[in-house]
Amino acid sequence: MFAEKPYGAVFVEDIAARAGVSRASLYHYFPSKRELYVAIFKRASHRLLARANPDPQLPLAEQLASGLEAHIQYFADHPFEAIAINRGALSDDPAIQAIITEELNVIAQRLTDKLVAEGRLHAVTEIAVDAWLAFVRAACVKWVESQKITRAGLTEMCLRAFDCVLGYPERPCARPKELTGRRRRHGAFARVTELTMAIVTGCDHPDRATWPLRW
Repeated sequence: MFAEKPYGAVFVEDIAARAGVSRASLYHYFPSKRELYVAIFKRASHRLLARANPDPQLPLAEQLASGLEAHIQYFADHPFEAIAINRGALSDDPAIQAIITEELNVIAQRLTDKLVAEGRLHAVTEIAVDAWLAFVRAACVKWVESQKITRAGLTEMCLRAFDCVLGYPERPCARPKELTGRRRRHGAFARVTELTMAIVTGCDHPDRATWPLRW
């Protein structure tokens, strides 16, 4: 039911009725709606981690695409939950945020280990992976809220961001030409804007054919 309605519109009585148990029985195991939700969310997080753990024998590009697809599918299946835990009633709940942190840590460690095994520097990769996961999460929440781009467009944007941030961590991505002059004119603020645009729109690079992901 939490996947069908906003958190505030779901009542314990309705949950009990759908489950075919009494309200008292439900409260015996879960003293509050919040505790019931935390238990459900934790179980869902474990399922997501299982789905987002592709065959390690696959090429990195296929592993990444598979994991990203599982992540986006979860947001598509649970739009109300995505908004509630990121920007709504549960966005500051310690138990919920602890589950999210654990989930992101597991995914980040898996991806970092794969990239380091390919010869990338651990310190740089760890930071870049955390930043990319934050980008993906924010993009998915915004997509669920607005639906202003297609799901394929969201996937492509996230994969481009990965290529730009992690394709060649030892040297900077080529920036869009129209932003180069702006950086010179406006200093630090323009540099932040330039980097953000490069991440969101993707970036060209003379060696992009050898990047782990291509577009």
